[in-house]
Amino acid sequence: MSKSLFQKPIEIKISTVVAVSAILSTPDRLALDAALAEMTGGTTDFFEDDLTVIDVAALPAGSAPIDWAGIIALLKKYRLNPVAVRNAPPSMAAEIAAHGLSIETATRPRDEQEAAPAKPAPAPAAAAPVPAAPAEGFPGNAGVMIIDTPVRAGQRIYARGCDLIITAVVNNGAEIIADGSIHVYNTLNGRALAGASGNRDARIFAMTMSPELVSIAGVYRTFEDGFPAEYARSPAQIRLVGDRIDILSVNSANRA
Repeated sequence: MSKSLFQKPIEIKISTVVAVSAILSTPDRLALDAALAEMTGGTTDFFEDDLTVIDVAALPAGSAPIDWAGIIALLKKYRLNPVAVRNAPPSMAAEIAAHGLSIETATRPRDEQEAAPAKPAPAPAAAAPVPAAPAEGFPGNAGVMIIDTPVRAGQRIYARGCDLIITAVVNNGAEIIADGSIHVYNTLNGRALAGASGNRDARIFAMTMSPELVSIAGVYRTFEDGFPAEYARSPAQIRLVGDRIDILSVNSANRA
């Protein structure tokens, strides 16, 4: 009997889906285009068709209507793939849905939302990844996810609500993400994003650093010209100071 007779037409399983947030403080497409061009530095693969949530909380009251078709096209121009809108008022719901985007509801408590008005953010900013589901791992305790196998190109690992420890190599083209800090007791290639839920105190540690991109709390730094040579072959750490990504030796106060 054919094997296909025993196969289900469709199966739904939990998967790892990670999106970046595009936080708009203006609906002006020219300003957004200029900001994205500066952010990516002309690198065509700075973003790799990343799923994107458009956050409109920082738009000033009374700003011009959003040209959703234009914004979607602009983000796709930079290889960002819009899938949802966050913090949209009910008046935007019908138009958002008409453009094939879902609406993501803010998760802050009501009293916090009323007490803390939205603060303007850079326009736009590729901020912390917004996870839909965690990657599989082996939690050593409630605050750590431990991965003992190599992270291969095209693979994404996400440690939700905890630190991420990897004892094997992280290959080029791989992406590792943690709400806490990232510790790689091997060579770190690929992309590493710590403090994914906004923790600015998170850090990235590795025995050998050679990343394509690092991020802490949504602040990015890329290394098109290679990782600083003085830190590339010794244990190093990456931290956020203000809005600047700093690189330091694990054993000294030297920085790049």
